Amino acid sequence: MKIIQVVGARPQFVKLAPLSKVIRAAGHEELIVHSGQHYDIQMNEVFFRDMEIPAPDFNLSVGSGTQAVQTAEILSLLEPILIKQKPDLLIVYGDTNTTLAGALAASKLQIKIAHVESCLRSFNRSMPEEINRIVTDHISDILLVPTQKAMENAQREGLTDKCHLVGDIMVDSLAFGIDKARAESKVLHELKLKADQPYYLLTLHRPYNVDDPKKLNHILSSLDSLGTKIVFPVHPRTRKILQSLPNKQFSNIGFVAPQAYLDFLMLMDNCSLMLSDSGGIQKEAYILGKPCVTLRPETEWVETVESGWNMLLPPEDSSFPSAISGFQKPETHPDIFGQNVAQRMLEVLERE
Repeated sequence: MKIIQVVGARPQFVKLAPLSKVIRAAGHEELIVHSGQHYDIQMNEVFFRDMEIPAPDFNLSVGSGTQAVQTAEILSLLEPILIKQKPDLLIVYGDTNTTLAGALAASKLQIKIAHVESCLRSFNRSMPEEINRIVTDHISDILLVPTQKAMENAQREGLTDKCHLVGDIMVDSLAFGIDKARAESKVLHELKLKADQPYYLLTLHRPYNVDDPKKLNHILSSLDSLGTKIVFPVHPRTRKILQSLPNKQFSNIGFVAPQAYLDFLMLMDNCSLMLSDSGGIQKEAYILGKPCVTLRPETEWVETVESGWNMLLPPEDSSFPSAISGFQKPETHPDIFGQNVAQRMLEVLERE
C-alpha cells in the first residue's frame, strides 16, 4: 500500500513513531505530512533522532490562526499533495485541526481514511477537540479504537461496523521512549532533583486555565500552598502571562523551560504525582503507573478515573487544592490500553 500519515503536533509524531516502524518494516510505502499546526521548538532533528522517526516528506507550515483559518489552510495545502500522490490510505491521529482537515481532504477525494485514537468523547462540545473527534469519526472508513469505553461511544453513534478495538498506540510509544529516557536523559541531574525528594510534575496549556491571569494566579498559588516541590515546564505563551501575575513568587514551584520529549518522560517517570489539564498526559500517567490529578471538570479518558488512578479536580472546585494531598494511588492497575498495538493496527489496515 501507499500510505500517507498526516500529523501536526509533537504528541501526534510520538504516536506515529511505532506505527511508522511497522508500516515500513512490512514493505509499504509511507509518506509523512506535517501540517505545522503547532510550532514546537523541541521538535527538531534531536527529537526525530531520539524517536527514530523519519523527517516529514512534506511540511505545510500553516502556523497558528483561528480554528477556521487553520483548518482551511491545511485543507487547501494538503489537497494537491493527495491528488498528486494518490495514496491508498490516509491516517490521522487524535482530535486536532490537522486531524479534521486531513480527514476532510481525503474524504472529498474518495481516499480511504483510518483514524487512530477514535471514538473518544469528553461530551463537552465547547471544546474544539470534541467537534474534531466527532466529525473525523463519522467520515473515516477505519476506526482504530483504543478502549472498551470508546467502543461503547461508537455503538451509541452507530459507528460499530467500522470499529476495531486495537488498544492505544501510546503503550508502544512509551515502552520505546521510557527505556531510551532512562538510558540517556540527564534532566534529573540538570534540575537538581534527588531520589529522596518527592515532587509533582505540572503541565498547563488549556486556554481556560492559563489565559486569564487571575485564574492562573489562583491555580499556582493554591498548588504552591500544598508545600510539595512542583516542577512546571512552562510554554513560552504561558510565561508571558506569568509576567502579569500579581504574585510572581512561588516558593514551591520551579518554573523550567519546555522539555525535550525524553527529558519530559524522565520527569514523569520519577514524579510522585502528575498535575495536568492535558488529555494525553492523563493516559500517559496511567500507562507509566503514576497517579494523576486532572485540572478539568471532564475527561475523554473515563477509564483512568474509574480505575482510581486519575482524579478530576477543576480549579474552581471547593476541594481544590486540598483534595490533592489525600489522593492515593490504588493497589490494582488494570490493563486498559492493550499491548503490541502498532502491530494490531497494521493487521487491521492490511485486512481492510
